[in-house]
Amino acid sequence: MELTPIQKDILIALINLQREKDRAVKGEEIAELISRNPGTVRNQMQSLKVLGLVEGVPGPKGGYKATGEAYEALSITVMDHEAAVPIYKNDKLVEGATVAEISFTTVRHPDLCHGMIKVLGNIKGFEQGDLVQMGPTPVNKLIVRGEIVGRDDTQNTLVFSINEMISLPKKPVKNYARMNMISISGNASIQETARMLVEHSIHGAPVIDNGEILGVVTFTDIGDAVASGKMTAKVKDIMTRDLITVDSETSLYDAVKVFDKHNIGFLLVAFDGVPKGILSKKDVFHELIVY
Repeated sequence: MELTPIQKDILIALINLQREKDRAVKGEEIAELISRNPGTVRNQMQSLKVLGLVEGVPGPKGGYKATGEAYEALSITVMDHEAAVPIYKNDKLVEGATVAEISFTTVRHPDLCHGMIKVLGNIKGFEQGDLVQMGPTPVNKLIVRGEIVGRDDTQNTLVFSINEMISLPKKPVKNYARMNMISISGNASIQETARMLVEHSIHGAPVIDNGEILGVVTFTDIGDAVASGKMTAKVKDIMTRDLITVDSETSLYDAVKVFDKHNIGFLLVAFDGVPKGILSKKDVFHELIVY
């Protein structure tokens, strides 16, 4: 069915208010949101009822509710269990709003990258030039940042110039952990350890004795030891002992949050509770490289 612009405006406002307040919506509330006369809204509601897009709820707490057909008419997918995808305006969370769709409209353009966001929620506070961020999305943890260049209230969409997109693979860390770990003995000297790290072009390595991981030694640990005059110290005396372990089924996204929370460069990866692999920030960066 073909709706008029005012009918679309009223339906979108009704759906947004219904989501926000989780109840029937008064005509006056819709009129205030879209800056229209309450009488105009009531008149249009009669037509929308006839079309089966709106139903009236009687009583003091009554008002209007959008039907499933209203969502279809506006091309909005209704889900039983919906994940919220947050949207931020100028670094502030827009309360009661969620991103329904993200479309990339100029992917073939050599210089521009524009996108369009369909929003469930009030977008009337967005203006051209506002900085916007969407995400993370639930599956691929996609975050998109850009600048608003236009707004279509009849479709409840924002057009924006994309400045940055970040996403991480959804596979668990067991797919990226290094199992054939280059390790070093706890009794190795600082010189031996530095030589081994340089030869293999790595920043750090697990310290293993009798098949057990005792800790991790890095160039930072070596630098601290040299600065403290501990040139004859053994690796087991300078290594980092407080190891953070994640399960092999942990997502790469959650592993990145652990790196950031603890400000560390390495994580041990446990299989059935036993640490058998190692994941470094370098391994994560490698997954983000586009060949």
